[in-house]
Amino acid sequence: MKTHRLLIVLTLLAIGACCSPARAQQQAEKNRLLIILDCSQSMWDRWQSDSKIKVTQHVLLRFLDSIQGQTDMEVALRVFGHLNNGDFGTSLEVPFEQDNFYKLRSKIKTLVPNGGCTAASALNGALKDFPSSDHVRNIILVITDGLDECDGNICDVARQVNESGTVVQTFIIGIGNPDNFKHQLDCAGRFTLLADEERFDETLYEVLLLSDQKARVTLALLDADNRLYETDVPVTFHDSRTHALRYSTIYHYGTEDPVDTLDIDPLVNYDITLFTKPPIRLADRHFKPGRHTPLAIPAPQGSLMLHFGKQRTAFQVPAYTMLVRRSGDPAILATQPLGTKANYLAGSYDIEVLTLPVTRIEKIQLQSGSSSDLELPLPGQLAFDKPQEPTLGSIFVRKANGLQWVCDLDPASPTERIVLMPGDYELILRPLKSPSSGAVRSAHFTIRSAQQTGLKASDLR
Repeated sequence: MKTHRLLIVLTLLAIGACCSPARAQQQAEKNRLLIILDCSQSMWDRWQSDSKIKVTQHVLLRFLDSIQGQTDMEVALRVFGHLNNGDFGTSLEVPFEQDNFYKLRSKIKTLVPNGGCTAASALNGALKDFPSSDHVRNIILVITDGLDECDGNICDVARQVNESGTVVQTFIIGIGNPDNFKHQLDCAGRFTLLADEERFDETLYEVLLLSDQKARVTLALLDADNRLYETDVPVTFHDSRTHALRYSTIYHYGTEDPVDTLDIDPLVNYDITLFTKPPIRLADRHFKPGRHTPLAIPAPQGSLMLHFGKQRTAFQVPAYTMLVRRSGDPAILATQPLGTKANYLAGSYDIEVLTLPVTRIEKIQLQSGSSSDLELPLPGQLAFDKPQEPTLGSIFVRKANGLQWVCDLDPASPTERIVLMPGDYELILRPLKSPSSGAVRSAHFTIRSAQQTGLKASDLR
């Protein structure tokens, strides 16, 4: 039966992917692609039909021809290993600007491999190449044959680039002999090794496809029986590397509504948080471009409500707040006004109601789809007429192991009206101007639910 229900859920998710627009508002983005090209001396080596540099030049020129008309794409070119013989320099040869395709073609055609490998330095300098602007996805594409020893640890540099938040993704295309790549460069970005030049064009267009497409993600929260349930839950998508907020929405599902669907950037890995109580967190999730991914998340919930009985009182009962914690966890999960209902994930909870004294209820078990409705006895009220002289005093509740402090009295007030939970209490009092212990007086009193207890100065002993 559960398998059958899960199939129904996945069918609803697929329908939602076709029918439901993304709730997160997304502004149009421009893509900036920085090509970092290896022009070290090893690029003169032959690779199947021609030298590696000639093959690369032909492929890049065809690639530029194919994207020239795209108004949402800007391209720049940084080169390393092309300066003087033996020079390990790198430079931005063609910066980002509108209608720079003629400059890009001209520079690519005239490149002459002439120096050493500075891939790490080139990647490090790339951050300065991107103009500062909003709603732009910055992408780096490194093309290298990987032969020469580089001047730095490219993995460390790539980590700094990724954590900067400037670049969405770094792609690396390795061309030539696989033996030339000692570490496959996966640490520096999405690495593709091309042993065959025929796949060069295809790989470049795959990068273009990734930079242009969105990934469609359909959210669904499931109960213990793998059924969708009606709820409204905030959801956030943060970049796993930079922790920047990328998307936010309020997940909603109703019997008359389609399930929620988001169109998100597939170049980013996400940490997803669903703000159930307690939150559900999914770490480092990746979604493929141009595809629909149903994201069905088990989140069985029950409801919790604490309230007083329906008796009437001659005094006003305060609006109390209760603190909710997962059993065994000291952190406060939520605050909830007494008398209201709230949903929590199925599990065990401890409650503190901020009455006087605090009311504690431990290990309340919430089951999926059920409601835990607990009734508390109404408090009573102490009406205390103090002695005429100013006094200091405190109220304690009597426990099996002794007295527990509840509250202090107001020295400036001639009378006290204090709402207390039912129980046995001790009041201890001392005149403000009499520090002697012999002047201390006390009284025992009992608070009953919904009733008022009177106490006078003459009752003190």
